[in-house]
Amino acid sequence: MNLSTTTRSFTAALVAAALCTTSVLALEGDRSVFPALAEERTRLVINGVTDADVIAPLIRNFQETAPDVTVEFNDYVSNDLFREAELACRLKRSHGDLWISSSVDHLVKLANDGCARAHQSVETERVSAWANWRDEVFGFAFEPAVIVYDASQVPPEDVPRSHVEIAELLRRKPDEYWTRIGTYNVQLSGVGYLLAFHDAQQAPTSYGRLLESFSRAQVVTSCCNKEVLDLIESGRLKIAYNILGSYAYARYLRNNDMRVVVPRDYTLILTRGAMIPTHSPQPELAARFLDYLVSERGQQVAREKAFYFAENAPLPPGVDGPISLIESGIGRPIRVGPALLAAQDRATREEFIRNWTSLFAPGAPQQ
Repeated sequence: MNLSTTTRSFTAALVAAALCTTSVLALEGDRSVFPALAEERTRLVINGVTDADVIAPLIRNFQETAPDVTVEFNDYVSNDLFREAELACRLKRSHGDLWISSSVDHLVKLANDGCARAHQSVETERVSAWANWRDEVFGFAFEPAVIVYDASQVPPEDVPRSHVEIAELLRRKPDEYWTRIGTYNVQLSGVGYLLAFHDAQQAPTSYGRLLESFSRAQVVTSCCNKEVLDLIESGRLKIAYNILGSYAYARYLRNNDMRVVVPRDYTLILTRGAMIPTHSPQPELAARFLDYLVSERGQQVAREKAFYFAENAPLPPGVDGPISLIESGIGRPIRVGPALLAAQDRATREEFIRNWTSLFAPGAPQQ
């Protein structure tokens, strides 16, 4: 039975209101402390955009090489970290020893504004050219933007394996998937904005069709990967779009109904970036941790226990996609560099978000 427009609009408004409430409460995450393995002699403070349980294996393994170091990790939503880091830089005050963010455009903007310390070492020479800007912003994790679906709710014939197939599915079965698709809210999420911005550049026609289909289906938007994945796992959503591969795969390992698909037309790949701020209280210790992140040891831990995907390794077992994203030609790395400044241009950003938001406003006219 088709739902009436009034009922749809009312339901969508309730969903949006609930998600907005959740997002406000989740603007800044928890503070996690990893005590030194031996007597504490110093403390490294990391302000980052990643769940503490994701970065924990890397921190603990690093501490095996530095047993006298306690690590404090403060988990942020990307927009909040950027705002606080920008303010600290402008006021020339410290804000942690190291910044980590999946919104690498934020880090590039901060570095461009003079907020980063340059760092060179034998280990940083390992970083691919596309993931190193001016020896100030370093990528250390390979993060494809994937599709996630609940295999208990989505039949095999409905599984989308490209951006176009999602749009076609929503046109073909509008009632089955109305308010059952999730993605980022680009107003709240820096990484959501970055991925959406590059989707629009990568394939403007197909992305336009996808947004139109999302609008018709009253897509559910949220600030964070975790919230969207929670909604799928609870049965509230069936499919999620543009989820970072590491979060998606970690959930799959816990619940095999949470399937991960690499889009076959193209797959955006961003690198989670690390930067030593200009006013880092302990730049040498921060550099030591940064070197660990990009080292062979750190990369192995990241691939096996934290972020799972790697530039020069096959896709993790169970992921629906080609063996190699890069060699297949599907992967589209988002290069860390000055081109990302365009995404942070205020007028460009405001216009993009305004246009995007107009399509997802609860109760927006349905054509």
